[in-house]
Amino acid sequence: MRDLLNPAHFAAAVLYSVLGMLIFIGGFVIVDKLTPYNLWEEIVVKQNRALATVVGAVSIGMCLIIAASLLG
Repeated sequence: MRDLLNPAHFAAAVLYSVLGMLIFIGGFVIVDKLTPYNLWEEIVVKQNRALATVVGAVSIGMCLIIAASLLG
């Protein structure tokens, strides 16, 4: 139980969380640039639910890959 409260472990968890989020945001920007239209406008303004489902699936896939790579 003491290992869970170790400040070094907590700092590492926060660092890897931030690193994972930054990698995810970068990956999402790349996916957005590769598509022929603006994802945000299509999903939010035009209410394209099929595209939102695909983007959600891609996001989950990227998050799983990032998490696996950060955990080692």
